[in-house]
Amino acid sequence: MASKNISLLINLHHPYIRHTDESALANAQENSLFFEKISNVYIPLLNMLSKIESEKINAKIAVVFSTPLCALLSDSAVKKQYVNYLDNLIEFGKKEVTRTKSIKELNKSAVEYLEDAIETKRYFTEVYEQNLLKHFAQFAKNGVIEILATCGTYMFMPHYADMSEILNAQIETGLYSVKYYFGIPAEGFFLPELGYAPGIEKVLRMYGVNYTILPSQSFLLGEVTPENGIFTPARCYNCLSLFAADKIKLDYNQNPFYKNKNKDIAWELEGAELTPFIKKGQARTGSGFCYWNNLFSESDSNPKNLKKQEYIYNRENAYNQVLIDSDNFVSVYKQKLEDAARLIKNTDVSLTCVFDDEMLYQSWSEGILWFENVIRKFAESGINVATFSDLLFDKFSFQKIVPYSASGSEQSYGEDYLSNKNSYMLRYLRKACERIVDLAGRFPDDSGLKVRLLNLGSRELMLAQSSEWAKMIETDYFADYAKKAFKDSIVAFTAVFDALGSNTVSTEWLCNLEKNHPIFPWMNFRIFCPKK
Repeated sequence: MASKNISLLINLHHPYIRHTDESALANAQENSLFFEKISNVYIPLLNMLSKIESEKINAKIAVVFSTPLCALLSDSAVKKQYVNYLDNLIEFGKKEVTRTKSIKELNKSAVEYLEDAIETKRYFTEVYEQNLLKHFAQFAKNGVIEILATCGTYMFMPHYADMSEILNAQIETGLYSVKYYFGIPAEGFFLPELGYAPGIEKVLRMYGVNYTILPSQSFLLGEVTPENGIFTPARCYNCLSLFAADKIKLDYNQNPFYKNKNKDIAWELEGAELTPFIKKGQARTGSGFCYWNNLFSESDSNPKNLKKQEYIYNRENAYNQVLIDSDNFVSVYKQKLEDAARLIKNTDVSLTCVFDDEMLYQSWSEGILWFENVIRKFAESGINVATFSDLLFDKFSFQKIVPYSASGSEQSYGEDYLSNKNSYMLRYLRKACERIVDLAGRFPDDSGLKVRLLNLGSRELMLAQSSEWAKMIETDYFADYAKKAFKDSIVAFTAVFDALGSNTVSTEWLCNLEKNHPIFPWMNFRIFCPKK
């Protein structure tokens, strides 16, 4: 009997936002975005995987770890800052418990949030020993998750489809990153933002990649339309296996019983009441102490309404809503698979769902809890929760297709990475790409200071290629920071180029930049050399 399969992939990525202790205060907002993810996505995800393994739930999920994320999670300075962040949050939580003692409607939540912060610190420091990647690696070795590689700096690949040396460098860096941080090779490769253009499949296959995931448009609008649509894998003519990601849009986060993240108490209190979590001169950041649910809106801001039970966030009510919403999601996809199985006779059918950490947290505190219940309910329903490599046992029978250029971004074709707000970036990037390829060809056998310069230039170029800078500018989400990060990397690369041309370099400048950007410790500029 043909089986019905669902592949669930969670894409974990964070831009390389790293600051020393001296600059951390001025960039507290940007830092807190990452710390919130550790507390509300990465640690809960590890806890979820522990439950799946210990309860022997028949399910296996795919996970993508971007190199910038891995670099941040393994950085001792960042770990120290995160522990300090938790300590300050705990102290603030204690003050909140005291402040709300006379408001019983809120005090229960304040106590719960304080306990959460204390428990998070315990998990990070004691259970996971400040080394989350080590424990993710163990789950991969135990067969609970399958880790996919992605580009070195989450580059939007279609913009460089005609520059094979750039694709080579990004893919090689991403594949090596998985080996470096997890000690295992990656069989699959995740295209950032699911961005595909013809030619990318050749480079992937050249590096031994067995499969990748494409947006559904790439499947359905190609020169050869697959007979089974997106319900079975396909392959390119070079035997790279392909899975189509079903386009999903989660709108559960607005359900009334979920936490209202826009009503964080850190935005409401006077500055003195927020210490030590918010220091003097520091921009405000979310604390996670959100006492109200989505039924509450600014139109209800009458002080009397703040204590109304129907507006107070209740974990039990939220959990009950999670059960309803996970049931709904599973029912929809189960029906899709059953309908496909009726139409496609005597063939295993499958669907691929791609989630990212922002989708499961940024506007939805209950996202990871929902994701856990989705996995459980799929497993209970008889749907096989399988990773991609599990479905490749008969890959030479897959239909051959010629995929169409597309992406998984907002409008499906990468418009948000090349708009009137950010199009100037690509001009600088492509010129820098031409220069690094030229430099790598001119200095292949050099050593000493020149090598350090070239490696630094390679790192800065790859950081500048990070697609999130363009996306942040387009969406006006910390746009000023993104513009500065991009400019700093381009300026640093240009300084390297000029220094090599004039044969002069400031060793102090070089050392400082190496210290501030310790990503890619294995970097070798020769990855940009043309392959013969």
